[in-house]
Amino acid sequence: MDIKEIQNLIKFVAKSGASEVKLEMGDIKITIRTGGSEEHRGEITYMQQQPMNTPQQMAPQASQVTPQQRTEVKVESEDSKYVIIKSPIIGTFYRKPSPDKPSFVEVGSIIKPGDPLCVIEAMKLFNEIESEISGKIVKVLVDDSSPVEFDQPLFLVNPS
Repeated sequence: MDIKEIQNLIKFVAKSGASEVKLEMGDIKITIRTGGSEEHRGEITYMQQQPMNTPQQMAPQASQVTPQQRTEVKVESEDSKYVIIKSPIIGTFYRKPSPDKPSFVEVGSIIKPGDPLCVIEAMKLFNEIESEISGKIVKVLVDDSSPVEFDQPLFLVNPS
């Protein structure tokens, strides 16, 4: 199961209104929980059990990822009118669709929902990140071709 399939599964579960879904496929177990705060509307836990090659390998390896359904979160400062667009996944941030093409957005670009903002490469998959809000790009917070973490701020947007 690749990242795109997992993202689609999360979106499907969020739209269905189910509060929790568990999926087991071979040695991969996925649990998706929805509900809760607007900021963290989805949670997913991965557990992948590795075959035991030696007696020293006693426990399965587990990692937990809690992706955010919405990639935008309001800045916490009350006097700020900007919105931060955050990375929904871990990977490498690219401002351009390919090296010979122009950047998706620049400072001052006007965006609307559905507009592509950047590409994040994760496990050889290029995930196009789209805007969920309208506004004007105030600042690009990440350098091109830089690694990004989950929930790392990417863009600062003025929604007015």
